[in-house]
Amino acid sequence: MALSASDKKQRAAAAALEQLGEATLVGIGTGSTVNALIAQLRSRPHRLQGAVSSSETSSALLRELGIPVLDLNQVPQLDLYIDGADEANPRRELIKGGGAALTREKIVAAAARRFVCIIDDSKLVDVLGRFPLPVEVIPMARTLVAGKLRALGGRPVWRSGTITDNGNQILDVHDLRISEPRSLEQAINQITGVVGVGLFAARPADVLIVGTDSGVRTI
Repeated sequence: MALSASDKKQRAAAAALEQLGEATLVGIGTGSTVNALIAQLRSRPHRLQGAVSSSETSSALLRELGIPVLDLNQVPQLDLYIDGADEANPRRELIKGGGAALTREKIVAAAARRFVCIIDDSKLVDVLGRFPLPVEVIPMARTLVAGKLRALGGRPVWRSGTITDNGNQILDVHDLRISEPRSLEQAINQITGVVGVGLFAARPADVLIVGTDSGVRTI
């Protein structure tokens, strides 16, 4: 029987809870699959001393459960970071940023000993790029950065009306087939005016948990 994407996300979230182990300080990401995870934390909030969140939305949900939301500067290293992705390949390289929290997500991932990514199987692809690649930019540099992204072969589209929690703007880059994610991540990071790019290749997930019709696949 085919499951809905929501049911598959619930499966992946439940499996991610098993990854918590003895972790007491964790990073929590952003998005619908992470929301499913936070909801399931209701059964075990006492196990966490605190969480560092990558977005104001996730922070509010955590506070509703009574889980202290900490500043990363208070806990410079985390036991674990759990987040979703908009796309993932079998090498655990990711595209993230559909929720416009990519820069904070990348910072929290860099501070974590282990990064567990949870997705449903519709997000698993052989080659990244079907999902438009988000790039967070300083507002005054948006047109400049867009020109540089076109030179790299992409078609950048301003996500009008979206302001990140950092006060910046998002360009979504379409028409990319990202066969070498690490090198493209590095190239985009070098563009003046770019705050962050939603490619997680230099720091991929350590574990990818995929919710499927038949259960959970772990990569």
